[in-house]
Formats: sequence, C-alpha cells, structure tokens
Amino acid sequence: MSVVTIERKVLQKNDELAAANRELFARNGLLVLNIVSSPGAGKTTLLEATIEALRDKVRIAVVEGDVQTDIDAQRVAQYGVPVVQIVTNGGCHLEASLVADAVGSLDLDQVDLLLIENVGNLVCPANFDLGEALKVVVLSTTEGADKPLKYPAMFRKAGVLIVNKVDLLPYVNVDIAAIKRHAHQINPRLVIFETAATSRFGVAEWCDWLMAKLTAGHA
Repeated sequence: MSVVTIERKVLQKNDELAAANRELFARNGLLVLNIVSSPGAGKTTLLEATIEALRDKVRIAVVEGDVQTDIDAQRVAQYGVPVVQIVTNGGCHLEASLVADAVGSLDLDQVDLLLIENVGNLVCPANFDLGEALKVVVLSTTEGADKPLKYPAMFRKAGVLIVNKVDLLPYVNVDIAAIKRHAHQINPRLVIFETAATSRFGVAEWCDWLMAKLTAGHA
C-alpha cells in the first residue's frame, strides 16, 4: 500500500509540472510532440527525416532523452536546429521537471514545433505526462504485431502510431494489417502512418499531417 501511495504522489507532482509545461507551450504557440518507442524502432531516424522535410517551413527545436550519451543529439544537431540533451543516468523515462529544465535553455519565441524524443521504452513513458500535445508511438515492423496488446497503456494514451521500417516487410513474419487492427482495438482514435524513415518513404504524408495540425493551431 505504501508503494502505491508513493507512486501516486510522484505522478501527481509530475502532472502538476506537466500542466505548467503545457501552459508555457500554449503561451508560446508551440506544437509539442512526445515521441516514444522501443529501442531501435527508428525514432531518431524519423526525427531526422521530419526535420529535413520541415525545417524550411517551420521553426523546430528538439529535446533528446537518453539513458547515457548524447549520440542522438549530435545526429540531430547536424540538421541545424536547436537541440537540448537530457541524460537520465539510468532512468527509463523523461519527466515533466526534466523537460521544464531543458526548454529553459531554448528561445521558445523562435520555435513552432518542439519534438521530444523520449527514452526507448514502451512502459514507463506511458505514465509520465510531459505537457505535450500528443504522444507519437513509433513501432517497427520487426517488433511484431502484438506490441499494442502487450503495452496497451502507451497505445491508449497516444494520438499517433507510426509503423516504421515497412521496407522490411518482405523479410519479417509480420502482418501490418494485424498491427493496425490491434492498435485500433486498444485506441480507435489512433492516426496511423506507414514509413520507412531511412529511405524517407511515407515521411511526406506524416509531415503533411503535422503541417495541417500547425496550420489549424493544433487544437
């Protein structure tokens, strides 16, 4: 019982800080995405492809979360956008307080789209609101069709599912229709895109959707 009580206190404090982040983002007119996945699903490559497609149209900044190293931040920085690295030193997720500290070093007046790459994990990040407008789940075809059923909390709380590495479908034993069916079974409102981020397949459709959200004021 005491463990549950402590967990509730931790989550309550995080939710309060997330609400403050959300208010800050709204004041600055930002669209903020919390991008989550298992390790190796292709989050960073998708991030690079998204920046490449949109950097001449919108002002983008990135917050990178990782257990160790700033390797991903170095990759993203090559695209000429502001990047802040958060190293959790073993923590399995980002928290609202970490994001608040990170965005404190950004000039939010010069940002339209803030992309937060969370730590690679489909469990812990589901419980921690960062103040984002949407959670975006990246699922690679190599992970199988059962992941939405095994990790329902993440898919239930997400607004977008990106099924990545569809170029590998001829080589893996997975039914992409089953992935979508299971995802919609958990969350019928999920917007789903198919991509192969390395070759940029499907990235245009994803970015068109993002631009429409930005144009509409991401209500």
